[in-house]
Amino acid sequence: MSTETPSIPAETACHVLNMFGYGGYPAGRWGQQLLEVIAGADIENSARLAQGFPIEVQAVQIAKYDEDGIARLKAIANGQAAA
Repeated sequence: MSTETPSIPAETACHVLNMFGYGGYPAGRWGQQLLEVIAGADIENSARLAQGFPIEVQAVQIAKYDEDGIARLKAIANGQAAA
């Protein structure tokens, strides 16, 4: 099992930004539903979801909990930063 933090691709950052109403562009139906489930999950279930979808969980957590998370995701989406 890897202990490295996954890197968030620009596409995922765009999908998460869109879901939270900050631009970007929507994911497909399944991807959008996945992001909504992740965003609504409690801590225990977020940990479970992260086992299968570590990048998506990380991106949603950045948007929800990091003080500068939206700015960080915008920078990733624009190719100006890496997660």
